[in-house]
Amino acid sequence: MQHFNGIVTFVKVCEAANFTEAGKRLGLSASAVGKSITKLEKRLGVRLFHRNTRAIHLTDEGLQYLEHCQRAIMEMEEGARRLLEKKQSPQGRLKVSLPLVCRPFQSTLMRFIKDYPELEVELDFSDRLVDIIEEGFDVVVRTGALTDSRLVSRHLGTCQMWLVGTPGYFAQHGVPATVAELEQHDCLRFRATTTGKLSPWPLPDVARVELRTRLICSHVEMLHHAAVDGLGIACLPDFLVRECLRRGELKAVLEEETKNSIDFHLVWPASQWRSVKLRAFIEFAASTLLGGEHGLTTS
Repeated sequence: MQHFNGIVTFVKVCEAANFTEAGKRLGLSASAVGKSITKLEKRLGVRLFHRNTRAIHLTDEGLQYLEHCQRAIMEMEEGARRLLEKKQSPQGRLKVSLPLVCRPFQSTLMRFIKDYPELEVELDFSDRLVDIIEEGFDVVVRTGALTDSRLVSRHLGTCQMWLVGTPGYFAQHGVPATVAELEQHDCLRFRATTTGKLSPWPLPDVARVELRTRLICSHVEMLHHAAVDGLGIACLPDFLVRECLRRGELKAVLEEETKNSIDFHLVWPASQWRSVKLRAFIEFAASTLLGGEHGLTTS
């Protein structure tokens, strides 16, 4: 621990470029500052400054030591700040971007807002790829892989895609036993607003099948309503259809052929320090979005 003695004085002398000014900043005399530096040099066994009657200059060893000292002081200040923040409640403005398919997040978000009344929360629902840093978002929920090195992420969970329709629809039109038999069915399709293209169904050789489209929609929850109303077959995430399947309101088909899952991540700007509000949201979302009637799964 004795090696920490004199570090702050040394850094202040480097900043001030003379003993007298450093002493003023530290509340010490120039003589006391000089003695502290001399003791530090003796302890280290190197000369840290070139001295003359007009100025002082760092030696090469002094420059190297300064870099280490500055890092050490920053780490100590960061540790003190984090300890202080543990006593504080999240407050200020938290800007969050989420996908339009928001059902897994609705109850979680309401609970979060209620738990932290000093926060002002702004929720932006969009399927476009927002620029987190340029648009000033604190955190976003995204699907797919992270490709921006300026960002860091935490895996939230996974959802499986299912082909579903109502028992009444299948009683009238039959249950498709193969991918090719989908040509005889009314298909409810999703058009991605980010690309303007119809999202392909996750089935083998589906590109060779001419799907008969009954409805095209850019909102997944509207497709869910259409499927429940018996308009046809839709490809939907499990968190939207899980309860309907359990209650028998919807029936899954071609389950063995439907091999696709989507990973959800929390993403935020890379930084050595995360604010109290950001850490609170990350931990809350990660601990509450898995499982439940509308939650994500772990695999």
